[in-house]
Amino acid sequence: MSERNRPLNVPIVEPGDKTNGGEGTRAVHTPRPAPPRQPPVGLPTYRTSTFEFESAQQYADVLGDREGGYTYSRIDNPTADAFALGVAALEGHGCDRPIAAQPFASGMAAISTVLLTLCSAGRHVVAPNAAYGGTYGVLEHVLARFGVDRTYVDGTDADAVRDAITDRTAVVWAETIANPTTAVADLPALAAVCREAGVPLVVDNTFASPVVCRPLAWGADLVVHSATKYLGGHSDVTGGVIAGDVDLVAQVRRVRIDLGGSLAPDDAFLLHRGLATLPVRMSRHCATALAVADALAGHPGIERIDYPGLPAHPQHELAGKLFEAGAEGRRYGAIVTVTPRGGRDSGMRLCDGLRLGRVATSLGGVHTLVSHVASTTHRQFDDAALAAAGIPPAAVRISIGLEDPEDLVADLTAALDRL
Repeated sequence: MSERNRPLNVPIVEPGDKTNGGEGTRAVHTPRPAPPRQPPVGLPTYRTSTFEFESAQQYADVLGDREGGYTYSRIDNPTADAFALGVAALEGHGCDRPIAAQPFASGMAAISTVLLTLCSAGRHVVAPNAAYGGTYGVLEHVLARFGVDRTYVDGTDADAVRDAITDRTAVVWAETIANPTTAVADLPALAAVCREAGVPLVVDNTFASPVVCRPLAWGADLVVHSATKYLGGHSDVTGGVIAGDVDLVAQVRRVRIDLGGSLAPDDAFLLHRGLATLPVRMSRHCATALAVADALAGHPGIERIDYPGLPAHPQHELAGKLFEAGAEGRRYGAIVTVTPRGGRDSGMRLCDGLRLGRVATSLGGVHTLVSHVASTTHRQFDDAALAAAGIPPAAVRISIGLEDPEDLVADLTAALDRL
């Protein structure tokens, strides 16, 4: 066939292109097309553990960070980096400084790696009383064994945080919206306290997402996410990510490489895809959560309801200052924590009495998920720690999904009426 008549865009192997050698060699060294000149609209998934180099010296230079590139997907992967860059762009909006990011295999991999980067024996951490149970577990069951002291304070009180800082404090930890009390951290005040003390401020922004709040713009040094939640958004992938100060992120990357909590490329693809619909989903989540909280606030079967969008919430005014607004109104997050009357068993019964709300781990997906806090997410807390965190024994955390709000209100109201 002449060159003029040869069909375009049809893979063809010429006689001279065939790999010589035995059948094993021929199978391993099959030809590949050249990289496309047309950039793909969708994110390519680099499902490879290792990368090839032009020379041994280039391999050494890339591995030693003297040249840009990729060596091994436990260290870096282009798909995982694309997800991290997306988070850096969303979290860094409005910042007047460069923002870096790093991807992780889970939110706990991100949390533990940040803490292990910043802390060493004899150092000290200031954290909120109502810290996420997994964070509390790392502090109490891992770092404590290596001589790291902890002080737990009211995370909404910047003066209490200032008083807790010592010359050994390595990090102040905060949560934009506390799990599960929904207490809102005064990020500007905390950032000022940390700057004055020369201590980094790390903020877990999982419950908010950058669509609700961007802590870096309020002075935080690092933000941490369990990307499994709102960033992924569909309960089908596990991952974590950090973003913030370039030098700090570079330090965390080195520890991540050593510890191995790296994000797989297929998971990175799903998480990156989730970023594209994050604003649309969060707008709906937040609007529905506000409608549900408003409808339940006066129910006689409820002892307490926690949601920043309610005027009675202690940090409602602060949330109005820190949180973003969209066409649907101010976004206050999508977690509503309900404490039914009747003690611990009533919380369990409320979970079991729902038809639409599913009893399940995690949050931030399209389905409404519920969990009895004391026996699940904060099972690491004893009664004293629960009391100090302000978590009632009957508390039920509700992650509002994308169902119609009137259906969720009817489901929750019916379950409360049956208690």
